[in-house]
Amino acid sequence: MSDTTYVRKGFGLKAEVQDTLAADYTGQLVDMLRAREYTLTAGDTTVRLAKEFGFCYGVERAVDYAYQTRIKFPDKRIFLAGEIIHNPHVNAKLREMGVVFLSASGKGFDYAPVEPADVVILPAFGVTIQDFQTLRELGCVVVDTTCGSVLNVWKRVEVYARDGFTSLIHGKYYHEETRATASQVEKYPGGQYIVVRDMDEADLVMDYITHRAGRPTIRPALTRVAFLDKFARAASDHFDPDVHLDRIGVANQTTMLARESLAIGAAVGEAMAHAYGEAHRSEYFRTFDTICSATQDRQDAVVELLREPLDLMVVVGGYNSSNTISLAALCAEQVPTYHIADPDDIDVEGNAVRFRTIGPHHHEESLTDWIPRAGTLRVGITAGASTPNNKIGQAVARVFAIRGEQVDTRL
Repeated sequence: MSDTTYVRKGFGLKAEVQDTLAADYTGQLVDMLRAREYTLTAGDTTVRLAKEFGFCYGVERAVDYAYQTRIKFPDKRIFLAGEIIHNPHVNAKLREMGVVFLSASGKGFDYAPVEPADVVILPAFGVTIQDFQTLRELGCVVVDTTCGSVLNVWKRVEVYARDGFTSLIHGKYYHEETRATASQVEKYPGGQYIVVRDMDEADLVMDYITHRAGRPTIRPALTRVAFLDKFARAASDHFDPDVHLDRIGVANQTTMLARESLAIGAAVGEAMAHAYGEAHRSEYFRTFDTICSATQDRQDAVVELLREPLDLMVVVGGYNSSNTISLAALCAEQVPTYHIADPDDIDVEGNAVRFRTIGPHHHEESLTDWIPRAGTLRVGITAGASTPNNKIGQAVARVFAIRGEQVDTRL
C-alpha cells in the first residue's frame, strides 16, 4: 500500500472531532467520582469506582481516527472491518455516521462490497495478513487503527515463526485479535500456531507433550486424532502435534486474564522440562507476558477495590468484550457480580437487571430485586477498556435511582 492509500496516524483532524467525541462519550458523573476519590455517597448508598476503568489509549485512538475519517471523506463510502471496538454504543454511533460494517468471512472479513474508490477502517483488534493482502489488491484507502499493544504481540509471534517455534496463544480462537495475531505465523513457510482458551485446554497440550515423551501424565492424554479434533478450529491448517510441539513460544491475546496467561506460560515451560529436560526447555521454549498495560491496570484496580467490603459489583461493557469478561470473572470470585452491556440493562422502576452470567457456559439472564431498596449498601463499579464514561455514569445514576436517591452531577 502506498502512503496515499494507507493511513496509520490519523488525518490531523483531532481538533475538529474533539467536541463531537466529548459530547458522545464524556460523563459528568464519572468526573465527579474521580474528583471525590472515586467515591459517591447519597443516603445509605455508596458507590465505589475502580481507579482504572473505561476507555484506554488504544480505544480512544481508534474511535478518534474513525471520526476523523468521516470528516476527511464526507462523500466517500466508508467501511469498517467488523467492529471498531467491542462496545454496542460506540458502534451504533458509527452506524449513525454512515459507516458500513463488513461481516466476518472465514478467518477474516467479506470485502466483496468494497470498491477501489472506497475507504476501509481497520479496527483496534487488527486484521489478518490475508485481509491486508485483499485490501492491497483492491487499492482502496485503508485507515489502520490497530492498537500498539496488539502490534507488539504480532512482532513476538512473527519472531517465533521465523525461528521455527510454534506459537501457543492464550486467547479465544474466534476473537478478531487472536485471528489477526495467529495469522502472523504465515509470514514464514511452515509457521504454526495453536490457541488455548484457558488452563484446562493448556493442560491438554501439556499432557500430549508429556505422554509423547514417554513420561507419566496426571490425566490420560488425548490421541493424535482426538487432539486434532479438539483443536481443529484453534490451530494452523497443517498443525501436527507430533511435530509442532517440540518448540513452543507462548503469547496471548492482550485482553485475557493476566494471571492465567502467566500461569499458562510457566506451566507449559515446566511441562517441556519434565518431558525433555531442562536443557531442551532453555533452548526450545520461550514465553513473554504480552498482556497490554491498560488491561493489567484495570485488573489490578479491581483487585484493589475488592479488598474493601462490597455488597455487589457492576461491570459495564460489551458482552463480546474480552477484557470486560476478564474483569467480571475477577469480581465474581469475591462478590455477587453483574456484567451489563449497557445502562439500559438496569430497570429502575422494576428493580431488575439483565446481565451476562460468568463462566464457560455463560448466557444472558434477568433478575428482579437484585438491589435491596433499603438499608446500607456499598456497590463497586468498573468498566472494560471499550466502555465510554457516559455509559458508566448512567449505570451509577440508575443504581442510586433504584435506592430512591438523585445525584447532583455538579462538582
